Amino acid sequence: MVGNGEFLSVLGRNGVGKTTLMRSILGLMDRVTGRLSLDGADISPLRTYQRAKAGIAYVPQGRGILPKFTVRENLTLGTFAARSAGGIEEWVLELFPVLKDFLNRYGGNLSGGQQQQLAIARALLAQPKVILLDEPTEGIQPNIVEQIEDVITRLNRERGITVVLVEQNVAFARRASHRFALLEKGRVVAKGAIGELTDDLIQLHMAV
Repeated sequence: MVGNGEFLSVLGRNGVGKTTLMRSILGLMDRVTGRLSLDGADISPLRTYQRAKAGIAYVPQGRGILPKFTVRENLTLGTFAARSAGGIEEWVLELFPVLKDFLNRYGGNLSGGQQQQLAIARALLAQPKVILLDEPTEGIQPNIVEQIEDVITRLNRERGITVVLVEQNVAFARRASHRFALLEKGRVVAKGAIGELTDDLIQLHMAV
């Protein structure tokens, strides 16, 4: 369970079910058991597009931008799931100034870090209550990683967006999260306040 406005990091080795969890929340694959609710309402029966309209946005591992669409066109796609009418909001572009400069550039011509910024910006234009981020700092140059970390943290602290983060970067998780959950073979084996994420737990459940 994730409370409104919380920041939860989901941690674990590769292949333990972290991405499966994220995709299940958005309805991209069948759940085996459990109930999914948002603001107290059961959204388990809803289809993916209905969950998006209800306020869940997803930034997949690998970014998922459309390389033959311009930055502007990629961003516009995010507005289709918005809970109220609106175009490309200025505050989103202010988070990622490089996108404002490259609105007419094809997504495939952006660097990996710029594509990740585009993917996050597109998700924000859906006006989410909850944003799911699957390893957003993976394979990104260090200077862009710092910017992405800062933006994600600000979205939670300043705008009250609930964040569920899958991440291998434990240092980022410790800096930004309120709580954590460690997965093994698709099950939560440890959870708690982020201050309870000890080095022993990391060694036990994340070391290769």
